[in-house]
Amino acid sequence: MKAAVAQPTSPVSAPLRQIETVLLPYQQRLFHAVSVHALVVYEKSRRIGITWAIASAAVLTAAKAKAAGGMDVLYLGYALDMTREFIDTCASFARAIEPAAASVQEFIFDDGSKNPDGSTKGIGAFRIKFGSDFEIVALTSKPRSLRGRQGFVIIDEAAFHDDLEEVLKAALALLIWGGRVAVISSHDGASNYFNTLIGKIRSGEQKGVVLRTTLDDALAEGLYQRICYVQGKKWSPAAEQAWRADIYGFYGSGAAEELDVVPSEGSGTWLSRGVLETRTIEAPVMRLVRDPEFTMLPVEARVADIDAWLDEHAAPLLAALHPHRICAFGLDFARTVDRSVLWPIQRDGDLVWRPPFLIEMTRIPFEQQKQVLFRVGDAFGPRLAAGALDASGNGAYLAEVAAQRYGSSVEQIKLSESWYREHMPKLKAGLDNGLFLVPKDGDVVDDFMQFKLVKGVARLPDGASREGSDGLSRHGDAGIAAALACYASKAEPMRYGYTPVPKPALPASAAGRGMAMRPDHRDDERASGRFGGGTY
Repeated sequence: MKAAVAQPTSPVSAPLRQIETVLLPYQQRLFHAVSVHALVVYEKSRRIGITWAIASAAVLTAAKAKAAGGMDVLYLGYALDMTREFIDTCASFARAIEPAAASVQEFIFDDGSKNPDGSTKGIGAFRIKFGSDFEIVALTSKPRSLRGRQGFVIIDEAAFHDDLEEVLKAALALLIWGGRVAVISSHDGASNYFNTLIGKIRSGEQKGVVLRTTLDDALAEGLYQRICYVQGKKWSPAAEQAWRADIYGFYGSGAAEELDVVPSEGSGTWLSRGVLETRTIEAPVMRLVRDPEFTMLPVEARVADIDAWLDEHAAPLLAALHPHRICAFGLDFARTVDRSVLWPIQRDGDLVWRPPFLIEMTRIPFEQQKQVLFRVGDAFGPRLAAGALDASGNGAYLAEVAAQRYGSSVEQIKLSESWYREHMPKLKAGLDNGLFLVPKDGDVVDDFMQFKLVKGVARLPDGASREGSDGLSRHGDAGIAAALACYASKAEPMRYGYTPVPKPALPASAAGRGMAMRPDHRDDERASGRFGGGTY
């Protein structure tokens, strides 16, 4: 917040604190974001007061002196009534700071363009001037409106502008000299450039930050309570639920897009099989499968069996890794229903992440999954940059012991819809641009093709389990492991060297009973889906 606060001698310091108190938490997050980030994109529900929040930021920006971070504010709406509404909202804030600035001027903005007869075209605009010598100018949406200007650009209801891509190009040019850009909108279809921009930022292709607030998010942070306060009504949970039901009823089939912030026409195939198959390479997929009875064998027998398997299958591949290039891994966990997939990657000289092999584990006890993971992780040694493990449900045990062994290099990931929303675009971008490659294996490729866009998020829909070529169940396991590996490839942990933790000796009493440390298995099988504890 300090980045947005004027110097102590500035007359706007106290009003700034007052303005903050009238903003709801999600409005405050926008206020903070536009004060510290060059490009902020906000996908929002209808009528949750975001114009109010961005107007407060506009006023505080224009009212401050240049030394305190002040600058002109240029607001672009797609219609004249929008610009007038915004400038009127700004005027209400301005009265609290600088009464002389509260008057609104209507004028013709000269953008330098000419009519065929040589006369100036001009654009109808509104303006508020401040004692700081800065101003808020509200214009209709034309890329030429920004020509020769500098400052904080606000593109409101961006998805509905005639040529958003060109408007944004013009706006981003202002960043060169310290300007800022806020792009705010509800959605208007999955193919709209506003949605494309969000995908670029989430994938890392475009620098910037994305904020998101649904109607339910806003209600949880006090929207309806604020409405009741303004309208002089008594708030109650029942009244809020009735109000919400009325709003959803009004929007009907459009509620998902208008209120839940899900772009329409967004459900369907997430990846093109043709593109995916061009990103495959020859890399062994090793499938470690044991009968259910294996779990109850004495610990020495299980350890010896897995050691022998690793010596035969994994050790030669680990020895063949480049001795100096960094490595990472992702691991999607399963115990009884589907399979755990360990997806190691190594970055080559062209910055491409390649899987040297994959290990799929079916019906493998917790301790032996740890045995496999530690053999691979220890072989990476100081080359291990990062790892990411599914820590949902029973996966938490393996994720925890991995973090204990490898320290800050390993992240324990609770898979959720918000995690998928943020990180699946990065995996798709890596596949699209050829910087993340996949083993040439039919089952692995099919796992990726199980992902669908559901409410705008790439995920495994309920009922996505299928039979693999080995006759055993799969539930997109390799795809999840790849997403975790891709996430790990983006990590930049601070490293101070690496030494494997010595393996503790097994107490004689435990060895005699053929037991090892095992977590509670009772919640192995999850009910459905991959969000918040679905079937594995």
